[in-house]
Amino acid sequence: MKTLYVNVRYLIVPVMTVITISGLYFGGIYAWIGVFLFGLNTIVDTLTKDIHLRADFDSEGNSYGIKAFQYSVMYLMLPTFILLQIFLAYNLYQFVSLEAISAIELIGATLSCGLWAGLGIIYGHELSHNKKEGFKVSRAIMALSGAAHFTYAHVYNHHLDLAHEDDPATAPRGRNVYAHAWLSHVGQSKFSYELESKKLKKLGKSFFSLDNKWLLGYLYSLPSIILFVWAGGIIGIFALLSVWIISNFLLEALNFMGHYGLIREHGKPVEHRHSWDNDNLFTSWFFIEIGRQCDHHVRGETYFWELDDVKGPNYGIGYFSLFILTLIPSLFRKFVQKHLDHWDEHYATEAEKNIINDLYPALVSHEAASS
Repeated sequence: MKTLYVNVRYLIVPVMTVITISGLYFGGIYAWIGVFLFGLNTIVDTLTKDIHLRADFDSEGNSYGIKAFQYSVMYLMLPTFILLQIFLAYNLYQFVSLEAISAIELIGATLSCGLWAGLGIIYGHELSHNKKEGFKVSRAIMALSGAAHFTYAHVYNHHLDLAHEDDPATAPRGRNVYAHAWLSHVGQSKFSYELESKKLKKLGKSFFSLDNKWLLGYLYSLPSIILFVWAGGIIGIFALLSVWIISNFLLEALNFMGHYGLIREHGKPVEHRHSWDNDNLFTSWFFIEIGRQCDHHVRGETYFWELDDVKGPNYGIGYFSLFILTLIPSLFRKFVQKHLDHWDEHYATEAEKNIINDLYPALVSHEAASS
């Protein structure tokens, strides 16, 4: 019974994605069901913020998680997210060619698709750490949002350069989530571009070679573009761009919330204190433990169901609740400042404190004057 409980509790997103697809199929007010579920999850996440569970192991230290089951679910999410786009294209065709649905239904379908396509990051992220077939599936999932570059940048840039200037996914203090979404996306793509350029130059191959994984990653998005142009023409392009913007914004918001303002001395190892943990019950189950950033960044290839509470810095609220705060930069800065002050005092080394003083002299002076 324990094994069943540990494994099925991570099925929230698969089940809700299927419900969202059903809503796109039935249309009408049901096209908005993905938006409704997102709002409902925010309420549940807020109500469960004080419930925390550790990873489940038996008396001999063996995990109850079943690798074959969890990986099967993650692989099956690729065709599920493809279906999500197909049914949005179906709504587009009904709107443009058949005039069978209203504009408000199409807007609801597009928002629902964008929100749940954005949650593909949790599977694209997890599979990016699988050096075999999972890495390719990760690229395919991310390509549905026009972000196939993420897989390489996440593993070879973010995990190695976490918490200092060389990592575009780590937001510096004072930056808001809107600026970060663009800068992180472009920065990670730039890293992947430069990685491939150097590799191809070393091999004596053309930049336009099919061995260029940066270029190939964007070609993986071509089927989505063709589908939406066929289904809706120029309106289809706007719908696909909306899905990509929403999904990439959610992706970069997760990066923003997981690492905002933290500092690591260049060349020093990544430690638990260099990420923000987010491990309340609903966040953990919904995001397949992606909120356990502290443990994940020290043990990057550990299965998500084995990541545990390592007593790292913690916001104390779940991702949905925190996401709402990030949308209002002034509120987020006010909320996060006390956590940054605590990190500076209790987690930062002297060298890291010096880096903070050098990077943010204006912020430091303002904080001193306020206190």
